[in-house]
Amino acid sequence: MSNAISWFEIPVKNFERAKSFYNTMLAIEIKDAPMPGVKYGMFPYDEDNNAVGGGLIEMEGCVPSKEGIFIYLNGGDDLSIPLARVEKAGGTLVMPKTDIGENGYMAHILDTEGNKIALHSWK
Repeated sequence: MSNAISWFEIPVKNFERAKSFYNTMLAIEIKDAPMPGVKYGMFPYDEDNNAVGGGLIEMEGCVPSKEGIFIYLNGGDDLSIPLARVEKAGGTLVMPKTDIGENGYMAHILDTEGNKIALHSWK
């Protein structure tokens, strides 16, 4: 096994609002991948190299939460850049950029849907 995680899904109440938040904060494009009865969008990932990927999901039974499993999204080269976009995109900064020694930096946010998410970068 090369990765402990193979895929993640972030539950959302309003797919378009959540997609706009993550696209803005991370300067990415979430690709729509609708399924019957489900609104779904995939974060960019390297499909050819067995990379970890994930998506946003709006579906009955998928409930956003600020408690429970915690994922760290890639904050790019410098965590300050996406953190500067969090509030402009409608989210809330919960824990500012924090030095974690040889492991880089992390921060915690609440997205527009009420999910507590972490961001990580090396700078």
